[in-house]
Amino acid sequence: MKKIITRNIPENISLLHSHPLLHRIYAARGVTAPLELDYDLKHLLPYASLMGIQDAVSCLVAALQQQQKIIVIGDFDADGATSTALAVLALRAFGFKSVAYLIPNRFVSGYGLTPEIVAVAAQQNPDLIITVDNGMASVDGVNAAHERGIKVVITDHHLPGDELPAAAAIVNPNQKDDKFASKHLAGVGVVFYLMLALRTYLRNNNWFSLQNIPEPNMAQFLDLVALGTIADSVNLDHNNRILVTQGLKRIRAGKCCMGIKALFAVAKRSYEKATTHDFGFVIAPRINAAGRLDDMALGVECLLTVDPVRARAMARELNALNDERREIAEDMQRQAGRVLDNLQLAGDLPAGLCVFDESWHQGVVGILASRLKDKVNRPVIVFTLVNDEEIRGSARSINNVHIREVLNNIAIKNPGLITRFGGHAMAAGLSLAREKYEFFQQIFASEVERHLQPGDLAGVVYTDGELPAEYFDQDVAELLHAAGPWGAGFIEPTFFGEFIFVEQRLMSQKHLRLVVRHLETGQQFSAVCFNVNANFWPNAHCCKAKIVYHLGINEYNGERKLQLLIDEIYV
Repeated sequence: MKKIITRNIPENISLLHSHPLLHRIYAARGVTAPLELDYDLKHLLPYASLMGIQDAVSCLVAALQQQQKIIVIGDFDADGATSTALAVLALRAFGFKSVAYLIPNRFVSGYGLTPEIVAVAAQQNPDLIITVDNGMASVDGVNAAHERGIKVVITDHHLPGDELPAAAAIVNPNQKDDKFASKHLAGVGVVFYLMLALRTYLRNNNWFSLQNIPEPNMAQFLDLVALGTIADSVNLDHNNRILVTQGLKRIRAGKCCMGIKALFAVAKRSYEKATTHDFGFVIAPRINAAGRLDDMALGVECLLTVDPVRARAMARELNALNDERREIAEDMQRQAGRVLDNLQLAGDLPAGLCVFDESWHQGVVGILASRLKDKVNRPVIVFTLVNDEEIRGSARSINNVHIREVLNNIAIKNPGLITRFGGHAMAAGLSLAREKYEFFQQIFASEVERHLQPGDLAGVVYTDGELPAEYFDQDVAELLHAAGPWGAGFIEPTFFGEFIFVEQRLMSQKHLRLVVRHLETGQQFSAVCFNVNANFWPNAHCCKAKIVYHLGINEYNGERKLQLLIDEIYV
């Protein structure tokens, strides 16, 4: 059983909200002043403190004045897709006449600006390549571009390695000595800031009036910024909460791209009631499915199109790919479960776990790594075969273990062992020779152990404590729902308590629908727990349990009622 810990509430914090429960929740998330809850755009951090942004603007201005050909090279996930779409839309709106994009195919070219993808891009004879959501590890790729006479501007948010690419400009808040106060911008956030800086320069130099071009309102791109930010699970610091809140407002008002509307429709969700949960668990997975199983260009085109009919058609394609992705992931998870059972029979699991199966799909190993990490409470790398000589892994980590730092230390101590890697604190990717897998397993477990603190592997669930009886109320649930945006680093309020299970039934063979009664107050509520073990639930022997949950609203036939959304059940 995981240990349940109530989040600490600092003392002597000024009143953050008139409702005492919300004051407590905000304080427990590190908010110290009411200003940190003001999400007006005027509070956005200024772009001027981003290192390299003026150099990047200069490159783009020169390209615009000469109407050079630009290719935007993105990543094959939702952050990469939104970053690519934003860059293309903004540059075209500014008056660039030749802007194309290219997304590497993960099964052919791999991640980032590789020499292979530069060769593909060179077929279009670009003058300038702009990377979005990638590039910090592309030393060889930038050199390959230079050899072909192509200038490169890098925009990224991943942690830099020991050697930086020799690009004309690099914009990344995580560069050494960068003074930008937020280190948690997603790739799409970095692109937004660069386009904001470029728009300001062009406005100040009367570009739009001289060219008779309507000056773009940068707020029109915030739907993409909000989606990419949530999809990439970056921490929702104050700056990111501003970006997400403003993007949500635009989507709810219908002021968003046709693709986002179509994706909400195909998922049978209402964009007018869009939430960060919809971004992370409904919209982003459908976009990601294109990059995982096929070609992310489909996801980018869905976000770029202004034709509602075309948007709906592409959203249906993405939905079908996501269904296929789910089936593959569920099958892989069953296989991995059997592997874990065998490992546990053999003894204790290592501090850092590696799992490899040559038949697993490259596009889904990241999802599997995340689920296994949650199950075993330790860093996990899931590997699959690339070719006869090479395997590729996707890593997911736990709090306090910086997975990219772990891989970097391994690479330094064992030159040549890892052929390529990159990522950030909680997620990373890497490649290595197949014959070195067993050796890497041992090294990885040993290196992870060096980074662990006592109790890191015990499994902890943080909550906001037991909910007082008077707060089991639909109005409170609505208040909490509107008090976000919630996401990574600004977690949705969760509570715990002991309940009697009055009714249990299984929905769709995997979701548990319950009626529960609070053990102390006797209050009775409907509840649901998603993706349970159908071999264990419903369970006639379980009539009482401690649960971790958050307050939700069940809407059915126009009627809204309080519902407990269960995260964990402790039998």
